[in-house]
Amino acid sequence: MNIAIALVAAMLVGTGLVFQQQSAEQVPKSYFLHPRLIAELLRKRRWLLGIGIMVSGQLLSMWAIGHLALTVAEPLLATSLIFALILAVPVSGQRLRRSEVLGALLLSAGVTVLSVSRSINSQGIRFGGSAYWWSAAAIAALAFIFLRAGWRRSGQARATLTGTAAGLVFGISDALTRSTVGLLNHHSLSALLTSWPAYSLVAASVLGMWLMESSFNAAPLNASLPAITAAEPVAGIALGVVVFGDVIRVSPGMIAFQAAGIIALISGVILVARAPVLSGLRPAALPHPQLPHPVLPHPQLPHLTLPHPALPQALGRPPIPAKVVTQSQEL
Repeated sequence: MNIAIALVAAMLVGTGLVFQQQSAEQVPKSYFLHPRLIAELLRKRRWLLGIGIMVSGQLLSMWAIGHLALTVAEPLLATSLIFALILAVPVSGQRLRRSEVLGALLLSAGVTVLSVSRSINSQGIRFGGSAYWWSAAAIAALAFIFLRAGWRRSGQARATLTGTAAGLVFGISDALTRSTVGLLNHHSLSALLTSWPAYSLVAASVLGMWLMESSFNAAPLNASLPAITAAEPVAGIALGVVVFGDVIRVSPGMIAFQAAGIIALISGVILVARAPVLSGLRPAALPHPQLPHPVLPHPQLPHLTLPHPALPQALGRPPIPAKVVTQSQEL
């Protein structure tokens, strides 16, 4: 049942992301990382619909993260990229290529490999504990580096770098979700409302949303969504190991297994980033209603023929008054 909930959550998240990106790309590029970006998006019905669908998926994701091991939940939630590709086919009007499906499967497989390579039931290197939350600050600093690099660029490079920053912040949000759900399961609601993870979760979610919408605004979906999909589980897995004590299995075979997962993850991101289906989700690619062009008759004004004034052929000199003649003779 929990696995089905995770898949439904991934489907809703992928659907909501497609709708959001369509609206965000219509906003002027000068609003990148500006509060007016969100203000403009709040006026768009398609974006609000996408937010509603995505929030529904995020709520189900919180349930899945709280009731499934991250080794199971994260690969399932990463399939949101596959659902986004499926939805993009009817929206963009383009066919789905094999390379795009292969890229999405490789990305999901890479997340699965990295998740399975650490297990809470195996022996290995263990960290864990609230004293290791500094690792979240380190990931946030890395996200800031990607954000600064994206700010200095434009187009697809800006979208990819900003999307990576958004994915890292969402990974922090996933770890905070795990902590918040754990508090809610073992303590009362009042204890949750007086704890720092709940408020940190809200702050991280809002920040991640802002960065994600900015990446959507910079370029088509194929430039940002793969980076978000890859960075989020990597950050979540790292925090699961460092903060929550998930065990890393260390052996030559396991190191090779993890390296294969990383290669699959990167290869999947590259293949999906080149997908024309996702790049076709531009506003111009959407069907535009063809309205008939009205042809109005040209008004015909009556031609007026004015009579030409007839001037006399020879005008006589006007007679000089007699009084003027007499005065001139006297002079």
